[in-house]
Amino acid sequence: MIVIDRFAKSYDGFVAVKELSLEIPKGEIFGFIGPNGAGKTTTFRFLATLLEPTSGRATINGFDVAREVNEVRRQFGYMPDSFGVYNGMRVWEFLDFFAVAYGVPRVQRTRLIHDCLALVDLHHKRNDLVNALSRGMKQRLCLAKTLVHDPPVLILDEPASGLDPRARVEMKELLKELRQMGKTIFISSHILSELADTCTSVAILERGELLAAGSIDSILQALREHRDVEVVVLHDQPGAELFLSHHPKVASVTRENGMLRFEFSGTDEDLASVSDELFARKHRPLWIRENRPDLETIFMRVTKGRVQ
Repeated sequence: MIVIDRFAKSYDGFVAVKELSLEIPKGEIFGFIGPNGAGKTTTFRFLATLLEPTSGRATINGFDVAREVNEVRRQFGYMPDSFGVYNGMRVWEFLDFFAVAYGVPRVQRTRLIHDCLALVDLHHKRNDLVNALSRGMKQRLCLAKTLVHDPPVLILDEPASGLDPRARVEMKELLKELRQMGKTIFISSHILSELADTCTSVAILERGELLAAGSIDSILQALREHRDVEVVVLHDQPGAELFLSHHPKVASVTRENGMLRFEFSGTDEDLASVSDELFARKHRPLWIRENRPDLETIFMRVTKGRVQ
């Protein structure tokens, strides 16, 4: 759906993005992760046909971003990281203005505006002035504007920026609903917790350079040397600790709050065998689980040692 091939952008010798290549399949919620200044917005502006590349190319739904601009603009909706609203316009007029700009026929606009407002839960505000809306409502209105021509691809730059916790939760649920409707979503954020339970895949960018890309599980699998595992046994904890400390795939066994915690270098099947052996030795494990790093931890591991 989105293919970026060696995209690079420089400004007077400063390299904002270094030969970025990504492929985002249809139906993904793809997170673009990185600190401020990493090159996320530069990449989005390129995809949105607002920025010429220094080198490289990209396609959206098969159309070349640089050579087929009009066709590309019909394929995506772009929500920038900062946007304005037109004072004096009512909510429905704001959407109607953009629907006209996208060439939506008059006979379709009323229904389209109704559907978009219903989707973002703003139908009850259709006759309100846009400048009287709260920050969260303006964010949802901007998303509705992004959807007004029913594009298959959404490019969302920090869509939850500045929202209160409730509005952020509502935004995440809305993104999941849009994915269920068949939309492909490319979304950026420097607040990683906003993306962890929403995205199907992520790309980690720092100083314009792609450091990792793929599903969170695949990135974690490539990064981790050991797995952090906890187990609680009902009988003879010292004996279980002794067994674990002599296991060839176990390291650093410690006791913490009634449980045993250890580093494990084996596979899922190996871990299941450890559980079976604990049962066989009459330790009766109550539960055994792996502590999975969150997205912030993954980001810090990927970027470790790159601070200058």
